[in-house]
Amino acid sequence: MVTKASQVLLETFCMAFKYSGSKEKAQAIFPSSAPDLEFLSCVCSPNMASKMAPISLQQMIKGDRSMITMSDDNAMMKQIHATHAHDGRQIDVRPLYQLVEDILNRSTPGVDAIVTTTETRVEPLEDRTQHAGFIAMIEALSFTIDRISCEIACKCSAGGDAHATTLSIFNMLASYSWDAKLVLTLAAFALNYGEFWLLAQIYSSNQLAKSMAILKQVPILLEHSALLKPRFDALNNLIRAMMDVTRCIIEFKELPPMYITQDVPALSTAMAHIPTAVYWTIRSIVACATQITSLTSMGHEYAISTTNETWELSTLAHKINSILDHLKKQLFICYQYIEKKRNVETYQMLQNLFKSIHIDNMKILKALIYAKDDMQPLVDGSTKRRVHIDVLRRKNVLLLISDLDISQDELSILEQIYNESRVHATRMESQYEVVWVPIVDHSLEWADPVQKQFENLQATMPWFSVHSPTLIDKAVIRFIKEVWHFRNKPILVVLDPQGKVVSPNAIHMMWIWGSNAFPFTSLREEALWKEETWKLELLVDGIDPTILNWIKEGKFIYLYGGTDMEWIRKFTTTAKAVASAARIPLEMVYVGKSTKREQVRRCIASITAEKLSHCWQDLTMVWFFWTRLESMLFSKIQLGQADDQDPMMHEIKKLLSYDKEGGWAVLSKGSFTFVNGHGTTILPTLLAYEEWQEHVVTKGFDIACMDYHSKVHSDSRPCCRFEFLSTSGRIPDKMKCPECIRNMEKYITFLCCHDDHNIKSVY
Repeated sequence: MVTKASQVLLETFCMAFKYSGSKEKAQAIFPSSAPDLEFLSCVCSPNMASKMAPISLQQMIKGDRSMITMSDDNAMMKQIHATHAHDGRQIDVRPLYQLVEDILNRSTPGVDAIVTTTETRVEPLEDRTQHAGFIAMIEALSFTIDRISCEIACKCSAGGDAHATTLSIFNMLASYSWDAKLVLTLAAFALNYGEFWLLAQIYSSNQLAKSMAILKQVPILLEHSALLKPRFDALNNLIRAMMDVTRCIIEFKELPPMYITQDVPALSTAMAHIPTAVYWTIRSIVACATQITSLTSMGHEYAISTTNETWELSTLAHKINSILDHLKKQLFICYQYIEKKRNVETYQMLQNLFKSIHIDNMKILKALIYAKDDMQPLVDGSTKRRVHIDVLRRKNVLLLISDLDISQDELSILEQIYNESRVHATRMESQYEVVWVPIVDHSLEWADPVQKQFENLQATMPWFSVHSPTLIDKAVIRFIKEVWHFRNKPILVVLDPQGKVVSPNAIHMMWIWGSNAFPFTSLREEALWKEETWKLELLVDGIDPTILNWIKEGKFIYLYGGTDMEWIRKFTTTAKAVASAARIPLEMVYVGKSTKREQVRRCIASITAEKLSHCWQDLTMVWFFWTRLESMLFSKIQLGQADDQDPMMHEIKKLLSYDKEGGWAVLSKGSFTFVNGHGTTILPTLLAYEEWQEHVVTKGFDIACMDYHSKVHSDSRPCCRFEFLSTSGRIPDKMKCPECIRNMEKYITFLCCHDDHNIKSVY
């Protein structure tokens, strides 16, 4: 009868006989008093030794298979929970895990990378080994890690059930938290696994490593790497899955308790599953350790002859990945919950900040752009270099807020105004800085084309800009949209040197008055309106110097628009005939239409070819004319004065309404604008010149024309219509008709003009 001791002795002698090649060398490692040596030397041969499998590995395989298919997981987990007696100690396992992760990442490239001598690139680990806290933690935990390592090595070598081995590890770590149990066990495994692959990587160039590698049969294993590749691939896949689960559990542990508690369903569900995840991961660690032990103790012939191990590893990897998928789903829900809570907190913080008084604008700007001091969040447009927010300290700051679809027309005019203010750097109106704050949808993928679009825009701007749209927090975007009414169209929020909002949107002031509107406050806006009257300069100031010269010369000037070429021909021909008959100096300018850019382009070409009148060849001038006109209305809406009984606003609103359908014209003599009418009243007035020409001598052409137009207008009032894009921001709840002063009806319209530039040219 063979005793257990004799069985172990038999296995050991056979292994020694196999690799020494002779009975004498094998006997030399045994004491002379050992029994049965002659029997052992007789019964053992190299062939017989190679066929003998250790009891421990067979038991491990059998134990793994039975446990994986075990139906009563609850009974198993009751055993595991019974070992848990956490003493309340909290260990930050993140630094230790990062060290273990580095070991395993540099080991898992495996046989291919080593045999082919190709070096797999692994990102360098941040050196935390010299940190006092890290050293103290390693000193406190090294004994425990070594004990676990010895326990795993002993149980894997001596045989035993995998579940029993896992249970013994849980008993050793009873006082630790679940995440600490897992990381400590993974660290213990990394000691042995890392040593194996370290020898494999350096034994050819280091004599000490070579001697140790021979003892562990590393050179022989590498010689047969092709046959062992499926085993190593399965091993690597399982190790990666183990690391992923460990990382996920650590992330659960690090969730901020001020934002999420265990009464949140996603977190409570995950915490209930973490013990099971820890059990199966440690169970997988035991399986991996068994594989390495079998390779170094039994050699390649045994490893090649058995195929069950690869299947066992793959099965465990599948189970671990299933657990990981479940935990990741819960973690994603937890992160969403935390993000929502943080966004609410940040949003409320922003509201409180803008209600408070500050000595400078730093708190406000940091809260809006980037709160930390670990990077330079701005780009200086003049030097294209990164700078800190401090460059804006105690300055008037204009936040240009837009998406990435801001038009070149807008940028061109803004740049012109900005550069003009910088020419006179000592003037008061130049004492401000512009910062572009790009707003993007964080739910969309930040792909290369979007990054390129952003960089191209940023490169054209001479002012400051935020380094990346991703720096702008979601709560800040919500604040900008809800409080400052940003709706994709650019806005210009003005902050004074203390960070106080002095204008929720100064872009209308900028379009109308340029830098003369400095310091761009609402009070300044009101003061500028008080200085204005309904005159031609208001419509064309800053657009066309030629018209300003005509005004100085006292000429009659007709601005007209629309895209109906038949009406345009009739109007210009009739106007020239009337001017000739009345002997007045007449100039006419075609200003297009606020929409239908391509149709306007074709009209300009026809007018130029037929020499009907003067017109703007640059469509940016056409865009700016209508943008300024509409800005006048929005400025009044922002000031709450859109429906004031102001004759000037009545005329502006009428002109905007006429633009929506048909032709129109504004007739003026120098600065004095005497007729502002729709095509249905202007053309009949000019065609009926013979009826009112007798009054030209007594009243003058302008008054006579105005009186007759008023008569035609009273007989035929065109409908008034205003259209506001849903992205316009501040849309009035109601408006009065500029013709009859009654409240207008409100409609919702869906419009498609089939014009490539329509979206960007509707203002």
